[in-house]
Amino acid sequence: MEIIQVADKRTIEAFHQVPQKIYRNDPNWVPPLRKMVEDIFNPEKNAGFLAGDARRWLVKEKGEFVGRIAAFYDRNKIEPTEVEAGNIGFFECIDNSKAAQLLFDTARDWLKSKGLNAMDGPVNFGENFFNWGLLVDGFQQQGFGMQYHLPYYKQLFENYGFQTYYKQLSYHLDITSPDLPERFWKIAEWVAKKKDFHYKTFSFEEQDRCIRDFISIYEQAWGKHTNYKPISPVDLKVLIRDAKIVLEEEFIWYVYHKDEPIAFFMMIPDLNQILKHLKNGKLSVLNILKLLYLKKIKTMTRCRVLVMGVVPKFQGAGIESGIFWQLRQVMLRKNWYNEMELSWVGDFNPKMISLFNSVGGKYAKTHETLRYLFDRNMPFKRLPIIE
Repeated sequence: MEIIQVADKRTIEAFHQVPQKIYRNDPNWVPPLRKMVEDIFNPEKNAGFLAGDARRWLVKEKGEFVGRIAAFYDRNKIEPTEVEAGNIGFFECIDNSKAAQLLFDTARDWLKSKGLNAMDGPVNFGENFFNWGLLVDGFQQQGFGMQYHLPYYKQLFENYGFQTYYKQLSYHLDITSPDLPERFWKIAEWVAKKKDFHYKTFSFEEQDRCIRDFISIYEQAWGKHTNYKPISPVDLKVLIRDAKIVLEEEFIWYVYHKDEPIAFFMMIPDLNQILKHLKNGKLSVLNILKLLYLKKIKTMTRCRVLVMGVVPKFQGAGIESGIFWQLRQVMLRKNWYNEMELSWVGDFNPKMISLFNSVGGKYAKTHETLRYLFDRNMPFKRLPIIE
């Protein structure tokens, strides 16, 4: 077997061809947009390179590329604790432990050379909205940005020595269903109409204000948690720019208390319902026209909730239910959307899991973020629960 670094057009093409080969007979797999993947590894497009770096490799056996991996780190997102972890992601491999081991060894050695002592993965070199976690349960077509894997992948990780750092749970929900708890919606309506609180949707024209308010909410809601990673305004602008063709302003909500931003909710249409009809994830002129046509005829019937947060001062005040009440009015108008995917919530966040259950969410799938400690004698610890 031979390990080859991705460094030119030929190897970049091979990097994208590996999953095409592995999943060619799997109707559940949807090819991601190549441009979005390549932007992740472009220092001019990804702010992670300002304090970090990334490398990609392929493994070749008998003249054929049979696996791939990326390793990366962003020192702005590494906590100065006993475990300073880099990351791996975009892992794809045939069912071959030797090929997987060679990929993991190569990533480990590179991250070691950067002074890191662990690696977490498979994750994204960027925000955790996309390309995060290993699918271990719920092998179905994934929502846009959620990773799909074959069942044997977990064994490849565990054979190498990775352990589950935390689980990522996803739920599905029809928010317009009459079977949802009526008591919840009565309380939600009361919360949504409380004095001194007002709800506002995202606006492309005011995106700088929206990004600023989101970061303020996010930092307050998550800043004290072990898994907190700062969010770059540049990354958010890139996310908005890349997803503008499918974003719905009414799917993104802010809550204000006397003009102070206190809560945020973001949901996007499931672009995978269109991408599965396109070829190879390439945005050719033909594929762009096809995408626009499929959007126009309302091919997308499912949405994916990316993130929701409430600042500590207002947690427990039912603000989330008020957001769901506002969103329900939108979904009743746009009734071609009949399913909402709540993905993902970590098993370290029991309050959010309880909320998803309370609104009628049905468990659908589990991803896992795994950790490998370079010092095999160091005690392993799961990510702590949010109190």
